[in-house]
Amino acid sequence: MADTGRPAWIDDELFPFESRFVTVDGHTVHYVDEGSGPTLLFLHGNPTWSFVYRDVIRSLRGEFRCVALDYPGFGLSSARPGYRYLPEEHAAMVVAFLDHLGLSGATLVAHDWGGPIGLSAAQRRPDTFERLVLANTWAWPLNGDLPVEVASRLLGGPIGRELTRRLNLFVNAMIPMGHRLRKPTAAEMAHYRQALDTPGRREASAVLPRLITASRAFLADVEAGLADLASLPTLIVWGDADIAFRARERQRWEQIFADHHTVIVEGAGHFVQSDAPEVFAAAIRDWRFAPDEPRTPPVRGEDLRR
Repeated sequence: MADTGRPAWIDDELFPFESRFVTVDGHTVHYVDEGSGPTLLFLHGNPTWSFVYRDVIRSLRGEFRCVALDYPGFGLSSARPGYRYLPEEHAAMVVAFLDHLGLSGATLVAHDWGGPIGLSAAQRRPDTFERLVLANTWAWPLNGDLPVEVASRLLGGPIGRELTRRLNLFVNAMIPMGHRLRKPTAAEMAHYRQALDTPGRREASAVLPRLITASRAFLADVEAGLADLASLPTLIVWGDADIAFRARERQRWEQIFADHHTVIVEGAGHFVQSDAPEVFAAAIRDWRFAPDEPRTPPVRGEDLRR
């Protein structure tokens, strides 16, 4: 894959956006910047890239400026030599990216690892963001959560990392498992596989499962800084059939952010923005342009489909 070019395997109908590249801290970072209006910054998790937000961006770019980047080692971005793909390194890169684009008054849209990565960046650049959208994510050490501990040790251990490097385990297993309302098409799966098409390219995806438990210091720092962001208006969009993040994580977000509005997408899996993109986009649109008045009760995903 060329360092500063869009690869031929990208389907322009599936990903109908201009691919932009910028050098940030020695990395070649790919991003899309579509539309105009209030700025939304989309941050992905593992093993996805900006492609996971494609249908949401397509729906919202007529009313919003939609910016979505790929972390080094993911999607179409490449890392500088010596990069370890740690969440704190990704967060530092996001800060540098924010500085490069000069974003302000933006809304952070964060999913999975995008939560702690993006919130860490927001804590370091508090003037950049005025709103938050949190989707099936967390930002604190997951101490004592036995299923998470086991998954982190198995998938992040030597065997799990080797299976990811050799067989693209995280893409081939987690992308289908993370969709419950729809089945990813063969073409969509190809875009996730091609982005991590060699053992070397899969290193970024292979290291993150272990860091769910191994990065306790980073996650504790992010958790400690949440109080500085707690006054921000926050939309919580939650797939309630997620195998990773459950009601208790959502409820914790609701406790942290008093000015929150929750949309529960019934039956949606972990990749809620791809599993139910029309609901996800409608939730952002309705919340962002709603009058400033007391928040309505949580809306079920099925209500937004009507």
